[in-house]
Amino acid sequence: MKEFIKSILKIILGCVLMSLGVVLFLLPNQLSSGGFSGITTVLYYLFNFKVGTTTLIMNIPLFLFSFFKFGKQFFTKAITGTIIFSLCLDFFESIMSKIPVLTQDKLLASIYGGLMLGFGNAIILKVNASTGGTELISNIISRINPNLKTGYLMSIFDVAIVAVNMIALKQIEIGLYSAIAIYIIGKVIETVAEGVNFTKMIFIVSDKYEEIAQEISENLARGSTAIEATRNV
Repeated sequence: MKEFIKSILKIILGCVLMSLGVVLFLLPNQLSSGGFSGITTVLYYLFNFKVGTTTLIMNIPLFLFSFFKFGKQFFTKAITGTIIFSLCLDFFESIMSKIPVLTQDKLLASIYGGLMLGFGNAIILKVNASTGGTELISNIISRINPNLKTGYLMSIFDVAIVAVNMIALKQIEIGLYSAIAIYIIGKVIETVAEGVNFTKMIFIVSDKYEEIAQEISENLARGSTAIEATRNV
């Protein structure tokens, strides 16, 4: 129960960061983070649809798939994250509609919006949860094939959705600035959630190699290899 509560709190924190990134920076400047929120950005400007509510509706098929494919635990975290994210989007959107836009500089908006969305996404992915959309699709694919990184998959899906935004809103700059935001989001997720890819090998020279190997195995959960060597005087 304690771990579950920690996971929920992290999901809430991640959703707040993500929704603020969208509402404060991306949405007022017509920029897209890709994913379903990118599609809902177009619907928001064309038909004045609520961003959060529309995002939640679009995720229903993914919820059903994740429930039958990955079970109740993953489904619970996924639907929790998506509902909280959708509520935060609508809540902050209603507040921000009454105050001036924070910045109209699209470059600044793409950078800061991308950072907030990236960190928020990473926090949520660290507890094996999701806020739906291409994030959930990427999470599902990476669970099926672990060699495919979540951040990389999200970038591919998001670029395609940004292209749709660019065509629908008829502004090339939207796509160019949105691409910056998406790149930042993907890099932050890859670094924070999946770690930096590097490997270290340590050579330990000792007569007590058996005791050392046992300690490494029991306390570090790592493997070790013994190499026979001869000392030359």
